[in-house]
Amino acid sequence: MTYLPKPKFRHPNIEKNAIGLTHRDYEGTISTLCAGCGHDSISSAIMHACFELDLPPHRIAKLSGIGCSSKTPTYFLGNSHGFNSVHGRMPSVLTGANLANKDLIYLGVSGDGDSASIGFGQFAHSIRRGVNMVYIVANNGVYGLTKGQFSATSDKGAKLKKGAVNTDDPIDLVTMAIHLGATFVGRSFSGDKKQLVPLIKAAIDHKGPAFIDCISPCVAFNNHEGSTKSFDYVREHNEAINALDFISDRAPITADYEPGQTQQVKLHDGTSILLRKINADYDVHDRVAAINYLMSHDVAGEIPTGLVYLEDDPGDMHDRLNTVDRPLNQLGDADLVPGSAALAKINASLR
Repeated sequence: MTYLPKPKFRHPNIEKNAIGLTHRDYEGTISTLCAGCGHDSISSAIMHACFELDLPPHRIAKLSGIGCSSKTPTYFLGNSHGFNSVHGRMPSVLTGANLANKDLIYLGVSGDGDSASIGFGQFAHSIRRGVNMVYIVANNGVYGLTKGQFSATSDKGAKLKKGAVNTDDPIDLVTMAIHLGATFVGRSFSGDKKQLVPLIKAAIDHKGPAFIDCISPCVAFNNHEGSTKSFDYVREHNEAINALDFISDRAPITADYEPGQTQQVKLHDGTSILLRKINADYDVHDRVAAINYLMSHDVAGEIPTGLVYLEDDPGDMHDRLNTVDRPLNQLGDADLVPGSAALAKINASLR
């Protein structure tokens, strides 16, 4: 099947951001996913977030594994660095790239099969190591490329189109991410762009492992009555923890802070996420409370969305390893080969 490229024509008065780029400059090729696929909405949200943050596309490295979700980096940020790895191995490739060049913004895109099954161990180790990245899982609860079998995130009791019922307990990647040490954790819905865009913007601006689980209904295999990942089910059972806005430090902060309704959360560089709290007693800084909140709402059949957990000053893998300021891929022989005297000193310290 042949697909024509997107036309290069654009209106002369199309909106531009602070660095002179338009939304078209953040696009990729034409999507080949099913019409109405939630993954395309996630791609759109990523493009909007990068446009609004005024990010030069060449500063972004996008990585993926295998699956419908892992095809999506082709459809956004066509002028960015990109690498499509093998099934479940995206996190280790991203970790290696981050170690080599920490000056890039790393965006890992995966799916529930790619991260919760074959790549579960890779997902776990990239989070616990504190890799500075935005890790987005497009979660549809099925293996869309192999005709819609249940995935590891399929809810117990969920039904396939043909009537089969899932009898296994699901893996909740949000709870796992909090357990493993992610310092920014959120959940959203591909059909809620108003929530998803600022969540992605805040995750990009966060230093440390930022994880977003985005429920993304599969229109071909998992958008029917009985599915717990369908558009209708998520809309009916969505329990928003907070309504989000992201306010950059380059713009004036104008908000009406009323006690019990809003909370300002400072990120590492002084920028803020503004939370309009639905539950006044919910604290995004309490790891244990966040896990309890997720589990209690899961029992009630509700799907909490929004910013679930945030650590204000987390640091990242480079802080823990005490790496040099320059990216490793820019070090020369003089830096990497210190000489026999230095080696003798190291050997002596180990005797």
